[in-house]
Amino acid sequence: MEAPPLERKLIAILAADIEGYSRLMGADEEGTLATLSAHRAVTDALITRHAGRICGTAGDSILAEFASVFAAVDCAVEIQRDLGLANDALALDKRMHFRIGINVGDVMVKDGDIFGDGVNIAARLEGLAEPGGICISRGVRDHIRHKVPYGFTDLGEQTVKNIAQPIRVFCLRPGAADGDAEKPAPAPIELAREPPAEQLSAETPPAEPTPSEPTPAEQQSVEIVFWESIKDSVRAADYEAYLEQYPEGSFAALAQTRLDEFASAQGGMRDPQDREVELAFWDSVRESDNPASLGAYLEKYPDGEFKALAEIRLAEIKAAA
Repeated sequence: MEAPPLERKLIAILAADIEGYSRLMGADEEGTLATLSAHRAVTDALITRHAGRICGTAGDSILAEFASVFAAVDCAVEIQRDLGLANDALALDKRMHFRIGINVGDVMVKDGDIFGDGVNIAARLEGLAEPGGICISRGVRDHIRHKVPYGFTDLGEQTVKNIAQPIRVFCLRPGAADGDAEKPAPAPIELAREPPAEQLSAETPPAEPTPSEPTPAEQQSVEIVFWESIKDSVRAADYEAYLEQYPEGSFAALAQTRLDEFASAQGGMRDPQDREVELAFWDSVRESDNPASLGAYLEKYPDGEFKALAEIRLAEIKAAA
């Protein structure tokens, strides 16, 4: 029998571990375990409060998933805040500091565990964070930018173990407002011989470096992440936020359709059960290369929520043929 296909889903992933855990255990095993238990009671309660799910724990590490990027970020900020207060009551050499990394990505799910590059990147981000700090990926930063009262420090492109492409990393600064501007990480100081005095006047001052702009592919990826996170929302504000940020976006027509449903005076929202059936139908054909499957969706739902996407997909298949 064929193995059932792995479930895949797009989520926000939070990875955390304790800085210097082995050192703490070596100095005082019982005291360290007691502190770890108290700290984990704080972290686990906050993850549950923010509708997260703990996917794995191993020693001093935590892996959790969230359906919302905002929930994952707010949870991480509250974890560091509450653990900081808990540490204030401990001696300096007994304090336990978590490092947290947050990524948003597509993962595979099996028996409740999550796997894939999205998880690995979250773990690498956690390793880049300072004790008591939070590092996030570019996708997370772009999703929450201008929508949360936090600042960011751009740590630039980072090459990390077992990840093929460098990842853009940002340090989340809860104590700074978003309007403080994103401050780039300080460049390494390079020592060089001073040029002869006669050359100084002839040299043109170097141009100021300009921050790298996201490529069109990166911008599209961020937009898709945004849409995937709200496409099943029942809040008009989510679709308004999408249209405000992407007025000409790939899903603008769908977002406007959803807003029209909210604004309709003919009985309010559509029956959720009917929408679930259509959504299941669309999920089963959305990546199909068979025109008949997409045609079947359009025949059953001529004015369906995903009509525009189905027509675009059909056009792509015909063009490829």
